[in-house]
Amino acid sequence: MPERIPVLGRVPRRALAAATAITLVAAGLGLYLFQPWRAFTTTIVDEALPTATSTAPATVAPMMATPTSMVPAPQAPATPSVAPATPVDLARGRFVSGEHETTGTVRLVRLADGSTVLRLESLSTSEGPDVRVYLSARPASESRLDDLGAGAIELDRLKGNRGNQNYPLPAGVDLAAVHSVVIWCKRFSVGFGAADLAGVPS
Repeated sequence: MPERIPVLGRVPRRALAAATAITLVAAGLGLYLFQPWRAFTTTIVDEALPTATSTAPATVAPMMATPTSMVPAPQAPATPSVAPATPVDLARGRFVSGEHETTGTVRLVRLADGSTVLRLESLSTSEGPDVRVYLSARPASESRLDDLGAGAIELDRLKGNRGNQNYPLPAGVDLAAVHSVVIWCKRFSVGFGAADLAGVPS
């Protein structure tokens, strides 16, 4: 009697299709979570420090026509203007690396209008799937690793992993309670790097 050769039946085919679907879903989820291509990409941001600018409209002298020339109309004496206040550094710091190599400096700057911005300068770190900027009450030696601490303040998503960028602080932030700035991957709860803030002598 000839030997019977097993044939792939309907049930194994269905099992194979299900396994393939599960594998594809798992692969898609992994790509979404880890976004491995970001290890090879760079986003550069180069923002200037916000400064006070005059909103007064430019004055144009009216002209009176004469038969031979155009003569400017008389003008009232110019009123002396008060120079706007210049931005003032409240604190500064330098990044130390955490999960990823991170370099650059940070500044807390009080602007002429009284608002405060966090400025990152010459930043260089890695890209990631959900990287954000935080203010932490913990020192950089702790917050750069795996603990932002209670009451950490999220400012925004990191605009770029390289360059100069500004992040406005929410009104009412107690700067006396802020000790470090943290580049933090929110999805995986790890710090890319952090900088201790030290007051600037007046």
